[in-house]
Amino acid sequence: MTNAASLRRCLAALPAFALAHPAAASLPDPVRAMVDAALATGDESKVRTIIAIARTTNPDDTAELDAILATFSTRLAARKAEEAAAKEAELRSAGVFENWAGKGEFGGFRTTGNSSNTGVSAGLAVERKGVKWRHKLTGRMDYQRAGRVTTREQYLGRYEPNYNVSPDVYVYALAQGERDRFQGYDGRYAVSGGMGFKALKDKEVQLSLKAGPAFRHTTFIDGRDESRLAGLIGVDFGWNITDTLKLTQTTNAVAETGGSTLAIVDARNTTIDLLTGLNAKISGKLSARVSYSYQYDSNPPRGAVGTDTLTRMTLIYDF
Repeated sequence: MTNAASLRRCLAALPAFALAHPAAASLPDPVRAMVDAALATGDESKVRTIIAIARTTNPDDTAELDAILATFSTRLAARKAEEAAAKEAELRSAGVFENWAGKGEFGGFRTTGNSSNTGVSAGLAVERKGVKWRHKLTGRMDYQRAGRVTTREQYLGRYEPNYNVSPDVYVYALAQGERDRFQGYDGRYAVSGGMGFKALKDKEVQLSLKAGPAFRHTTFIDGRDESRLAGLIGVDFGWNITDTLKLTQTTNAVAETGGSTLAIVDARNTTIDLLTGLNAKISGKLSARVSYSYQYDSNPPRGAVGTDTLTRMTLIYDF
């Protein structure tokens, strides 16, 4: 049985409760039918709207209408508390491989004629939410060939566990690895930990910020290895423009120091990974996505450029 069905069943006795009051008989039948219909939906906004209208058109029945609304609110609060307790119990008893949800993303292109290009872009993001903990796994791959020559080959993997200290503040840890030989490195690995803050968490707009110290190790294609202390700043933004259209913005900036934890201002190398996307829902679990990726390296290896951009057009499947 769905939550909505359970709520309607729980609230079905409300009209009888109202009739048990001495003032109940004063409500005209059309008004009572309208109120009962709103109560049957279990929708709080509808109930409040209908009762507000009824108060305006039937001012002498305000006391009865207030009593109906008070009873509805009490039972609704009890129902929400019951559902929250059940959800918490479910999360606490869930196994390690349960309660995972995520998105799979894939797109590609092929051109022939004057030029022969093949490119694919794929991504996977899964998340598991518990009572206090949240685990996020992210993977991304971009690959392109022009003729018989590979012109782009980039891989990224990231794991981030979060622990909620309060409803708005959390502690995070982060482990990230990436490879991009065309940018001059075989592997670049970073670990970080710090604090995060949920600045906005409305249904329409969400904004989360995080920052903390980090350590990064880079293996270059020429065989050199380099390890440095760093600082990490992260921004995650989401805007539900409509029920079917959503704008997302993810930014991760890592500023390496010159080898000293105190020389943050005298940074040797700063990288920024900025990803902006626009999702349009096609069906219940399928969406189309257009995204723009901007990657900046203030001190790239010799022979590589500092700025790398990519526009993707992909399909996303929620699971």
